Amino acid sequence: MKFIVKPVLAAIAVAAAGSAFAQEAVVKIGHVAPTSGGIAHLGKDNEYGARMAIDELNAKGVVIGGKKVKLELLAEDDGADPKQGTAAAQKLVDSKVAGVVGHLNSGTSIPASKIYSDAGIPQISPSATNPTFTRQGFKTTFRVVADDVHLGGTLGRYAVKNLKGKTVAVIDDRTAYGQGVAEEFIKGATAAGAKVAGREATNDKATDFTAILTNIKSKKPDVIFFGGMDAVAGPMIRQMKQLGIKAKFMGGDGICTGELPKLSGGAMADEQVVCAEAGGVEGEAKKGMDVFRTAFKAKFNTDVQIYAPYVYDATNVLVAAMVKAGSAEPAKYLPVLAKTTGYKGVTGTITFDEKGDIKNGALTLYTYKGGNREQIAVVR
Repeated sequence: MKFIVKPVLAAIAVAAAGSAFAQEAVVKIGHVAPTSGGIAHLGKDNEYGARMAIDELNAKGVVIGGKKVKLELLAEDDGADPKQGTAAAQKLVDSKVAGVVGHLNSGTSIPASKIYSDAGIPQISPSATNPTFTRQGFKTTFRVVADDVHLGGTLGRYAVKNLKGKTVAVIDDRTAYGQGVAEEFIKGATAAGAKVAGREATNDKATDFTAILTNIKSKKPDVIFFGGMDAVAGPMIRQMKQLGIKAKFMGGDGICTGELPKLSGGAMADEQVVCAEAGGVEGEAKKGMDVFRTAFKAKFNTDVQIYAPYVYDATNVLVAAMVKAGSAEPAKYLPVLAKTTGYKGVTGTITFDEKGDIKNGALTLYTYKGGNREQIAVVR
């Protein structure tokens, strides 16, 4: 018998150790953004925001339902492509994630939202601004930024009242985001008294805009608005300069990045570009954002592009709802998430309305001087 005792005791010890490790359950959180392709720099920016939140939460220690948990980030690349986006969404559902932060683009967020809804998994987008995203009747869909109705309309009014634009030309990249924000810009500009002198379309991978811009030049618009992303806007601005077009250039959050001057090849004139970010903080709250940006730079050795702070807040809001509900099971914490009220994040106060939209969402208007982005104003 003495030869059996040691193996038995060893087995018991291993089982006990396994039980101890099992006390720290793993909670998987998904993140999706384009980390390949023309706007990979924006996708990585978003992913870094999620990683920063997860790392900080794990370092502090997260307790859900009386048990310590380890948060694990499952990051997927959707290439800003709707088909790839739905495939990424299904992969996360199959991996049994507790929640998802993403996607970056409206064009991927909208089709993916049905997959998450069917699976009952909460999804918070930090940057999808097309109104349709939260107007499909899904109970699982949320966002922490203002939508295109607010963003595009505000830019349209600004073009007329502040930039004195009497005629505007509009170009979009045929994506859900680009078309959506362009349409809202037109509504805002025409309501304020502007005339639309031209309406053109390109695509989100185009690099040559000579024909479009030559046509627009003949109509002599005061303002050119582009609905799309910075990877396309940069070359477009460069070609505007080559053609001698001196119109103001406007766009939504998709172009409002630190990379835009570089992508334009230095062709931007000071204050030529005006854009808006769907979010913003001011006053005392700005200090928190400044602290975040400094910590982000120290951790990843790169500056915030645009939406990393919103991803950071979305991740924290998701986990806060799990902690408050005492469960990481989507069905149990979803009702708590939907009632999020007054959450103090680095991007401001987050309260969701009945559609899952952020209440009283802010916009920050920017221009560029000397190749640097400068804040004009925060509007609500």
